[in-house]
Amino acid sequence: MENISIKSSPETPYFPEVNFDSSTGICEIAGESYMEETYKFYLPLTTWIKEYISTIKKSIELNIKLIYLNTSSTKCILDILETLKDYEDDGGQVRVVWYYDKEDPDMIDEVEDFEAESGIKIELHELV
Repeated sequence: MENISIKSSPETPYFPEVNFDSSTGICEIAGESYMEETYKFYLPLTTWIKEYISTIKKSIELNIKLIYLNTSSTKCILDILETLKDYEDDGGQVRVVWYYDKEDPDMIDEVEDFEAESGIKIELHELV
């Protein structure tokens, strides 16, 4: 299974940086996410996670370091969290950590909404 690595660039500041590592099960999404056609960007990420949990079947950790996301990105992240919750319910080991800017208390509320909607526990950590 191949890794996913998408670097951020000044030409596309509204696309997050992505690093999904199949050897460790550590997945990271960082930066800002407010591109057009969000679904097209997130579909390969969701597909990768589904493939990982169905074939590799090891623990998976999702680290989210998004400082801004639009409504359509929110829906895509929720889809990923629900997929991870299903895996956890089937006995898989899942850890989700959301890193937030302490200057943005609204993000804490948003993460709590994600947790309530998906049913998965999300650890909150301040960005350093």
